[in-house]
Amino acid sequence: MTTHHLHTPFSDDMIRRLHAGDIVYFDGTLFGIRDLTQIYMFDQRHEPPVSLQGMPCIHTAPSLRRVGDRWEKICVGTTTSTRMDRFTPDLIARYGVKAIIGKGGLYEKSLEAMREHAAVYLAIVGGSAALETQQIEAVEAVYWEHLHPEALYQFRVKNFGPLTVAMDSHGRHLYREVKSATERRLPEIYRSLGITGGS
Repeated sequence: MTTHHLHTPFSDDMIRRLHAGDIVYFDGTLFGIRDLTQIYMFDQRHEPPVSLQGMPCIHTAPSLRRVGDRWEKICVGTTTSTRMDRFTPDLIARYGVKAIIGKGGLYEKSLEAMREHAAVYLAIVGGSAALETQQIEAVEAVYWEHLHPEALYQFRVKNFGPLTVAMDSHGRHLYREVKSATERRLPEIYRSLGITGGS
């Protein structure tokens, strides 16, 4: 396991150096997206008003407040990623997103896109919204404000992490590996508990 301190935008070489199980912290730009953001982009065919090339995106619907002509953070937490899996291959291939940050992982087509286009899935610890919020220095822009709290958010972050590389650009998928290891151990666990017929 290696710890990496990165800065956005992420290059292909930078992403290829990351391996499943590594820990990542980064500074720079972070984009916030959620279900409705991506429905608006992909299903309703609206091009993003800002480039996502080389950038990380976090699955979030943040709590913000409007103060004059700017937005201030209240709480920025992370949501489960799997229901947004269908958007991820295009997010990576078409718009050049290099990292997806969320909880719970993604599926096989997203992993294939990561392998082909040099991208990663970075897992964040559940319940860490307070820490995430502290690591966001500013809300730099809110695009598609009518979608708030599922607009497209541009944050500036400092030392954002720790994030675990859970899916890498080399085809490893920690969620899948943990599930397989657990399934292999189940018969032994059942036996140790005196349970018969477990599988």
